[in-house]
Amino acid sequence: MNSTIDSITLHVSDIPAAEAFYTQAFGLGDRLRLRPADADTSGFRGYTLSLVVSQPANVHALIEAAVTSGATVIKPIAKSLWGVGGTVQAPDGAIWKVATTAKKDIAPASRSVDEIILLIGAADVVASKSFYVGRGIPVAKSFGRSYVQFDTGTSPIGLGLYRHSSLAKDAGVPATGSGSHRLTVNGVLGAAVDPDGFVWAPAEVRV
Repeated sequence: MNSTIDSITLHVSDIPAAEAFYTQAFGLGDRLRLRPADADTSGFRGYTLSLVVSQPANVHALIEAAVTSGATVIKPIAKSLWGVGGTVQAPDGAIWKVATTAKKDIAPASRSVDEIILLIGAADVVASKSFYVGRGIPVAKSFGRSYVQFDTGTSPIGLGLYRHSSLAKDAGVPATGSGSHRLTVNGVLGAAVDPDGFVWAPAEVRV
């Protein structure tokens, strides 16, 4: 399967400030794009972006860089049964989770990111799953009406569905929100809108 998601575009109110933040905090290159915000939003935007890394030291390095660059801590870094992680909100309002399944460090700390995962908070996980499967994106894992992980092939960005209220709880914010998601998914679906109002656009041609 070819790449499903080429990049993510965040709609931000201040392009220069957002460029400075993301360069200093995460350094994601052309996997993350920015455009001027053209619609109002409030509360939870219905998605989170996760940075999956190889060890706890990298979680600390990325969270510390984000906070130094202006992010707000939502969930401090903590150990759990599945690994180590923490959640921050960028100055533009996007929620980022940084996590690893590793329990111990095996190398010096770095800000290297192994994978970016877009988790969409679905009002109806089954309906949203059907939308994506019907457009050729296969399922890798599925847990009924709670969670779906898609097989995104060679994509630099993974895709999953989580029940809306559960995703908000996992992020550490109230589930209420309204207005624009302020996010566009650039990839294989081209111009499309999913059942939860998330907008897809064709992948940008790189030269």
